[in-house]
Amino acid sequence: MRQEEVSPSVLATTKQGTDIPAWMETSVWSERMLAALVNGVKGGKWFSLIDKVYAKATLDAAWQQVKANRGAAGIDRVSIERFSDCADPYLQELQDALKQQAYRPDAVKRVYIPKGGGQYRPLGIPTVKDRIVQAAVKQVIEPIFEHEFLNMSYGFRPQRGCKDALREVDEWLKAGYTYVVDADLQSYFDSIPHELLMQLLEQRISDKRLLGLIEQYLHQEVMEGMERWTPTGGTPQGAVLSPLLANIYLHPMDLHIAESGLKMVRYADDFVILCKNQADAERALGLVRKWVETHGLTLHPDKTHIGDCREQGQGFEFLGYRFEAGKRRVRSKSRKAIRCKIREMTKRSRSGSMQSIIAELNPVLRGWFNYFKHAHRYEFKAIDGFLRRRLRAMLLSRNKRKGCGISLYPQKRWRNIYFTEMGLFTMHEARLSLCQSR
Repeated sequence: MRQEEVSPSVLATTKQGTDIPAWMETSVWSERMLAALVNGVKGGKWFSLIDKVYAKATLDAAWQQVKANRGAAGIDRVSIERFSDCADPYLQELQDALKQQAYRPDAVKRVYIPKGGGQYRPLGIPTVKDRIVQAAVKQVIEPIFEHEFLNMSYGFRPQRGCKDALREVDEWLKAGYTYVVDADLQSYFDSIPHELLMQLLEQRISDKRLLGLIEQYLHQEVMEGMERWTPTGGTPQGAVLSPLLANIYLHPMDLHIAESGLKMVRYADDFVILCKNQADAERALGLVRKWVETHGLTLHPDKTHIGDCREQGQGFEFLGYRFEAGKRRVRSKSRKAIRCKIREMTKRSRSGSMQSIIAELNPVLRGWFNYFKHAHRYEFKAIDGFLRRRLRAMLLSRNKRKGCGISLYPQKRWRNIYFTEMGLFTMHEARLSLCQSR
């Protein structure tokens, strides 16, 4: 496993009849451009890209992507459905504005979404037209930077995901890299310095109009209620371009760690460095701390630590899992999240037949299990039991009886087989089947 190798994603599975990778937009990236990407361009910089952004085919493809992702309306209150009704003239207006350098993005609508523990995460909602332009920009510039990203980076990248990152962490742990630096960047997406980010973009892009367009997004106004302000740093969470820009900014850190001979696995701003001994782990933390401080970022003082994950109490959390004492468990926050979801869906006062309620629950349960199926087997029995107690409490309420579903009466009246016969997905049984199929 060589982390310093160029990511294979650019040369991965190709579209039939072409040499262009399946994730790249063929209306933008021709075979000639792909050859230039692989062989290198003069001076290492790309010129004349803005015309590819406002090309009709690019905007059409960007609109289809935004439409598929759905999402709420921005401050102009134009929804996906409303835009769809007049898509052709709207896209023509966008193309004309971009060509004539008259395009200006609207303010981003600020909303908050719960993230557990009574806390909320700020989320920016651009207008549909701004999302389309950002998607078009991303289609044009992503391959340029994706070609350079290292294998250690997994977050928000084509043909890579959480499970790939977790698989690599497992491999390093099994190879004896058990001293782990668990690092957390404090408010990363809100604190990326604009000037340094633009310098990184300018290392590969010389098209001033395209760079100016990206800079407009970085300085895009934020609107919350009746208040408006212009951010001085960061990229708005919720913007189409933000994940790519965030990866571009942390790519030099990836290079720095790889050149130091250390093993890092990163998913966006969440990363761990795996070492064979305490000394290497302390050196790794020192390198990261110095890089972070010189690049305008901050390590979270309470969420950054070193530990030997073989020991109880010294484990680390990564992408929803907790690795500790030789076991992979579901982290407490993720466990609480599924229980909260079950509570919402099994309120005693809700209507509907038990069959219909189970039909709604099953996709949620299967999705959670499919992600956490490699956790310790004890995790699943507890959730199965909790869910059945909730369902029994609903049945008690419908029979005009009190109770939380934990007493002997409801357990005897509605045995486990009752829910199984109704088709309830059982995580423990799914885990047993998974183990038997290996």
